[in-house]
Amino acid sequence: MADQYITYPTDLKLLNTARQETERLIDTLYTKGEYDTKPRTYRRKARKEYLVVSKKRHKNKKELRVIIGKQVRYIRRNISTIEKMLDDIEQLGKEFPLKPRDQRIYWVVQHLFSQQMYMYRNKTHKCSDRIVNIYQPHVRPMVRGKDSADVEFGSKINISEVEGFVRCNHIGWDNYDEGGDLEQQVEDFRRVYGCYPELLLGDRKYLTRKNRQYLKNMGIRIVGKPLGRPPKQELSGYQKYKTRKEQNMRNHVEGKFGQGKNGYNLNQIRARRQDTSESWISAILFVMNLTKLMEVAVKHGNFLVLFVLRLMRGYFSPVVIYKWTPVDYRRTILI
Repeated sequence: MADQYITYPTDLKLLNTARQETERLIDTLYTKGEYDTKPRTYRRKARKEYLVVSKKRHKNKKELRVIIGKQVRYIRRNISTIEKMLDDIEQLGKEFPLKPRDQRIYWVVQHLFSQQMYMYRNKTHKCSDRIVNIYQPHVRPMVRGKDSADVEFGSKINISEVEGFVRCNHIGWDNYDEGGDLEQQVEDFRRVYGCYPELLLGDRKYLTRKNRQYLKNMGIRIVGKPLGRPPKQELSGYQKYKTRKEQNMRNHVEGKFGQGKNGYNLNQIRARRQDTSESWISAILFVMNLTKLMEVAVKHGNFLVLFVLRLMRGYFSPVVIYKWTPVDYRRTILI
């Protein structure tokens, strides 16, 4: 999970931001058209009502519903005003007055208004493809059930790790089951390394019946709890030790998430657009791979790799050249 750097969304906070944006658009259209008086928006009254409730530490459901209903009606009035002003400017024969960014925000505000009106009328807090940020409408709430945060906001990334190097196989902005990406990750491994992995270590969510059958047909061994009843014949001490050691190897891929979040702010993606956010995530994983490549180069004395990496870092220092030996890949994929 790569969290977006956004404020925690609430219905009241989203509606207040949407109301402010509609008021800004009305001010912009007022300067583009030919009007004697500016349309009424009740912005001072609406902000005062918002601050009275938002500053309270404890808000009951009744007063929240009342203020949400008021903010929704303010937005509905502003949207009607914007539509009328756009029609007036079009009748004057002028070009479309809104910039692409303002036009996009206006579309998002309209969609947000329809969602909030639906939830207000049906007395619910759930709707499909719910918008949690006006400036990043592609972000969706994902219920994770963790101790730190029950709900997270960002993209869901699916990575695989081989010998310390990570590869991002899937970036999704909607909540989905990662278990369906197993075949894609295995095929990506074959495309990169020219062979299928001998061993696959994955979380329990990947070990579905369909995935188990696929791995069995491909001749790939997995490490995990088998289905059905436990075997009657107890494993030997060596077999238990080997199984436990192989299972512990999967901690490396979990450590990569910790490295990305603690060292490279993978949990604070500050890009606003969807494509730039994905580029930000890919750049973080790329830098992590460069760090691992530096460790491998130092260990095996690869002068060429060290020279290139240090040129990228902006400096060069003498490196002692040792006899280099190729890395022995174990053909193990961690997901």
